[in-house]
Amino acid sequence: MTEVGLARLQFATTTTFHFFFVPLTLGLSVLVAVMETLYVVRGDERYKRMARFWGHLFLINFAIGVATGLVQEFQFGMNWSEYSRFMGDIFGVPLAIEALLAFFMESTFIGVWVFTWDRIPKKLHAALIWLVALGSNLSAFWILVANSFMQHPVGYVLRGGRAELEQFAAIVFNPHVWLQFPHTFFAGLTTGAFLVVGASAWHLLRGRDEAFLSSLKLGLLTAAVAGVLVVLVGHVQAQFLVREQPMKFAAMEAIWDDTPDPAPWSLFAVIDEERRTNPVDIEVPYLGSVLAYNRASGSLKGMKTIQAEYEAAYGPGDYVPPVKWTYWSFRVMVAAGGLMVLLAFWGLGLWRQGRLVEARGFLRASIWAIVLPFVANSTGWWVAVIGRQPWIVQGLLKTSEAVTPAAVVPAGTVLVSLVGFNLLYLALGLVDLGLMIQFARRPMHDEPEGEPAY
Repeated sequence: MTEVGLARLQFATTTTFHFFFVPLTLGLSVLVAVMETLYVVRGDERYKRMARFWGHLFLINFAIGVATGLVQEFQFGMNWSEYSRFMGDIFGVPLAIEALLAFFMESTFIGVWVFTWDRIPKKLHAALIWLVALGSNLSAFWILVANSFMQHPVGYVLRGGRAELEQFAAIVFNPHVWLQFPHTFFAGLTTGAFLVVGASAWHLLRGRDEAFLSSLKLGLLTAAVAGVLVVLVGHVQAQFLVREQPMKFAAMEAIWDDTPDPAPWSLFAVIDEERRTNPVDIEVPYLGSVLAYNRASGSLKGMKTIQAEYEAAYGPGDYVPPVKWTYWSFRVMVAAGGLMVLLAFWGLGLWRQGRLVEARGFLRASIWAIVLPFVANSTGWWVAVIGRQPWIVQGLLKTSEAVTPAAVVPAGTVLVSLVGFNLLYLALGLVDLGLMIQFARRPMHDEPEGEPAY
């Protein structure tokens, strides 16, 4: 494998692993804040116990997430120095704000929150966890500001072979940001909600504390609302791709030739990337137009047409991304998201009937469903990144041009770091999984007065 392939593989594995923790941090921080707020407003000790119990899991996830995130910045300098040279002026600004404002904010207040239970007024303590949640989500926002430039460059000028920031407001109000961030935020809420639902279901199957029933209900309500909002924002996001990244959208749907009007939607396809055709393609009539335009009319461009347009605009080259990966990642994401929404509304129906605790089949399904948001988050991220290929910055810089020259960092060096980091991440993953299971199985007992939550 070349140094480009190894650098891409390393970034894919380390970023995917890191992204296991990010959405859970975003969502669980908000849920813990809601639980503690309910304790302050209602004075019910049950909600205090809930906040402390789920706070344990949040802290474990936060710690491992920070550790895995540190690797990302070093990769830019080691494996992607040409990218850093080209994008440093733009990429560095939102990442600096993320570190100096958002990350310092969440990391500072999380420490104060942990060690001030029963030592400061309840309202002030609840405000601390809200600041942690705000900091976590602001951190995600600024990272997505940087990432959105790679998908939809705005507010820049090319000078001396580099992209330089010309309008800061333009990158902050990049329309891609304001679709990607809500999608990520609601996905985070869904991830946190399904952890709460699944772990609560495990305890209820064993006849544990009824506080887990309250946790289950809060998790179900959050999962249902956030799950629907993820779908709605994702729908608008896909329509944005039709206009701004048509090659990515065509790859998501494995559309090689321009569709008829109205456009069908591909339910299942056997894809031949070499011949650029689909020998088998099961389609749903009209649905492609409905999803792309909110109406039962309108055709969609195929990858062959877009390839010709890109050759005219950018010169000779292959501008078609890995179609199989993009197509199936999108469908796995949609399937996982659909299952989560169905499960959440199944639970709400049982809640309305007063049968949540007795519905053992639902409780068992909820435990297994903990993995669904992680599957959806990972495959959704793959669609965003793989579907953009061969670009690392859409229309400006190709991935093959962004890697560090082999004379500086040879393939063997990248391979050693790839193996080393993946072994380290495997160890961290096992530690995290063991701690999460250990703490999730503990009863929701009262903490001794004045003791920290972790």
